[in-house]
Amino acid sequence: MNMNETARQVKAAALKLAATSTDKRNGALKQIASALTIRKDEILEANKLDLVRSENENITAPLLKRLKFDDVKITDVTDGINSLVQLEDPIGRTLLATELDDGLELFKVSCPIGVIGIIFESRPDALVQISTLCLKSGNGVLLKGGSEALETNRILADIISKATAEAGIPANWLKLLETRSDVNEMLKMDNYIDLIIPRGSNDFVRYIMNNSNIPVMGHADGICHCYVEADADADMALRVVVDSKIQYAAVCNALETLLVHSSAAPVFLPALKAAMDAKQVELTGCSRTMSIITVKPATEEDWSTEYLDYKLSIKIVDSIDEAIDHINTYGSGHTDSIVTSSREKAAKFMSLVDSGNVLWNCSTRFSDGYRYGFGAEVGISTGKLHARGPVGLEGLVIYKYKVIGNGHIVAEYANRTKTFKHRKLCNDSPL
Repeated sequence: MNMNETARQVKAAALKLAATSTDKRNGALKQIASALTIRKDEILEANKLDLVRSENENITAPLLKRLKFDDVKITDVTDGINSLVQLEDPIGRTLLATELDDGLELFKVSCPIGVIGIIFESRPDALVQISTLCLKSGNGVLLKGGSEALETNRILADIISKATAEAGIPANWLKLLETRSDVNEMLKMDNYIDLIIPRGSNDFVRYIMNNSNIPVMGHADGICHCYVEADADADMALRVVVDSKIQYAAVCNALETLLVHSSAAPVFLPALKAAMDAKQVELTGCSRTMSIITVKPATEEDWSTEYLDYKLSIKIVDSIDEAIDHINTYGSGHTDSIVTSSREKAAKFMSLVDSGNVLWNCSTRFSDGYRYGFGAEVGISTGKLHARGPVGLEGLVIYKYKVIGNGHIVAEYANRTKTFKHRKLCNDSPL
């Protein structure tokens, strides 16, 4: 089947999916969770094939870690699906209700975006999270995962498609793409695809943006910072920084640059180095950092690099303003955290740092759709239109206006026979 026909089928299915009931979509989600558990052995076997092939192709360690889909990951995604079932249906919510005139009513009602094309990295769990979010929000989806996860993605897509068909969801709402040529074709499908969400390198995301007329939502780099203020509790700061860096280093919300106030540095940095050495994290730092602990010299490039690995750059600053300026200069607008005992300084940091996620006294790793209670995420957006930060259900719906009248015509308002009232309605249900 050619790409044009595939996209056409998903579009047709998406229109039907948008009209399904909350119970039907939730039932389908439960069916998916059950099927993933029942067919667990098939998933593990497929993933083993991907891991062996990737190891033979000398795939990097961080990528292999993302690729692994074991019992723990299966449990995590099924927990995520069950959490998603409990969330309020994002479709059909009345966002505005106005009585334009007697018997003439206006409603702004949430609805699915339509068909979403998502290109994501080698994490197979991303396929489950993305597809289930799209299902809950009533969107059709075209999925293109990394070639490293080919076998795992195939079995997961098969499980999800069959489970939703058994639950009465329209066929063809989900399609898996497997080749680069499919992606290039997808970028031309603005008559069928309503939104593209790319997850990958900065260059890749820019390529997508420059080669499609379809709206693009997403982020490129995750250059995340943590700033340790002079008044920070040293033990708390160490816990937050270590977790931000090493809890899972190969993800976009992991810490890449640490900023430390000059007053805190002499005590904090030696403790940090001991903790990072124990975890085999490579450290680079500015000249002032090098005068306190033994690290490699940081280059200008380090401040704008997303390592996705056990590596951290460190810079000493003399004020919160210097820290904020550094973040806004070198950051990617993803996630940045401050550790301080001062509410006023935290408020200043969170107000002036221009990022989708700003945190106080906690790990950057909390910047995540599942942890925010969004039912996982299709990605994290660093843009400022439609959705920002972790994109969960709310970011996958748009709205339409519904106007209900009783033979009303504009001519009567144009000639002043009638006038608009524009009163807020107590009844917020259009139909």
